[in-house]
Amino acid sequence: MDTTVTTGSEESVWGGGNQPLNASYGKMMMWFFIVSDALTFSGFLVSYGFSRFKFIETWPIADEVFTHVPFFHGNYPMYYVAFMTFILIMSSVTMVLAVDAGHRMMQKKVILYMFLTIIGGAIFVGSQAWEWATFIKGDYGAIETKGGRILQFVHADSGKRAALADFSKTLPEERVKHVKSEGVWYMEEGYKTSFSLNEVVEGFKASPGILIRTETINEEGEKTVLSREESLAKLTDASQVVEGANLIHNEYGSRLFADFFFFITGFHGFHVFSGVVINIIIFFNIILGTYERRGHYEMVEKVGLYWHFVDLVWVFVFTFFYLV
Repeated sequence: MDTTVTTGSEESVWGGGNQPLNASYGKMMMWFFIVSDALTFSGFLVSYGFSRFKFIETWPIADEVFTHVPFFHGNYPMYYVAFMTFILIMSSVTMVLAVDAGHRMMQKKVILYMFLTIIGGAIFVGSQAWEWATFIKGDYGAIETKGGRILQFVHADSGKRAALADFSKTLPEERVKHVKSEGVWYMEEGYKTSFSLNEVVEGFKASPGILIRTETINEEGEKTVLSREESLAKLTDASQVVEGANLIHNEYGSRLFADFFFFITGFHGFHVFSGVVINIIIFFNIILGTYERRGHYEMVEKVGLYWHFVDLVWVFVFTFFYLV
């Protein structure tokens, strides 16, 4: 059966001839990349969803983890993450304006909007780096049991988190270790917590106003706080002090939470960083008049597709990882 339509000359039913759907080869390849990358992010988010609901009773509460804002001390749940999201979405708006200005061959406006897009992306990447550093460093500290569970501390009167420094004792302990000046078997000592397990335990026993909060979430959607007697009994199962989070230990709760945080936000952050670098290259080409001489700004449009995809992915990450 003939699949072409003749109107004076033979044309493809796609209407694009050598450019299907009227899209250039470069645009088509960008769309292929976006679709394949979307499947990768989908795999991450689906895996996160399965793990989240499998361990829903002990999964960390995002509002209690992401509470920090640069240069401000206090409890600001999700404020800074919302700010990061707003900045990234606004950078997508400026990218749309840059593409539109490119269609109208307005070089100065393309330069302006591309510059604003780069600034927005750089702020987001810097904010994510700060969030990582804060997450890794930790804030309050906790105890890990022999079974790998995390025990956090709260004030009995207010129910607010208590930092290890609020009640831990400083004991006259000395860590036996080699020093650089002694022997050929000297090795750099690994990470050392602010307080030893013994100092935390003794400080807790001497502080009746401190209670233990477990990972288990109760019917009210809050973590279970133990009585003083239950707390003292639970502390006998303690194995080590944990401060901050990494791929092995996590003071906020389940280790899987930290694993997914690093992999999902890190993978997305790499995409944003790559986009900023590409945008900078395109930005200087615009200034040099490269696309004016070509007679079109299709390269801006192609990198714009990538940037919109990165922004859209973050909307899903923000929704499913931080909000749900």
